[in-house]
Amino acid sequence: MSAEITIAAPLLIMLLVFVGVVIHRGVDARLRVDDAAHQAARAASLERTPAAAVTAARTTASSALSAAGVVCRSLAVSTATGGMRPGGTVTVTVSCQVDFGDALLLGIPDRQVAATAVEPVDLWRATLTTGTRT
Repeated sequence: MSAEITIAAPLLIMLLVFVGVVIHRGVDARLRVDDAAHQAARAASLERTPAAAVTAARTTASSALSAAGVVCRSLAVSTATGGMRPGGTVTVTVSCQVDFGDALLLGIPDRQVAATAVEPVDLWRATLTTGTRT
């Protein structure tokens, strides 16, 4: 009996460590994508035109994920600007198919992670055409 426990215990411990690492990587990726969505929404809300907001959101999300070390097999950034009118909101959804890299050797598939963030457009911002507050 003690021989079986001596052989099985290290294998069970390795299995538990492996499961813990996989869960940690998934949770970490979720937090990083959520943060990237918030950063992208904030960057988009500071822009003056819808086209500039879409570009800022995409660039910011990509940079934030890259800086955090998250590798996406595919990255989608969806931006709803609502016309960028003062008092409105900007909604950004970041969707990333997270590449777990070396974990693939152990049979762990990529995971699709998405997050949405909403930021307000400043109510007292100056309009682009008149230079006055609206």
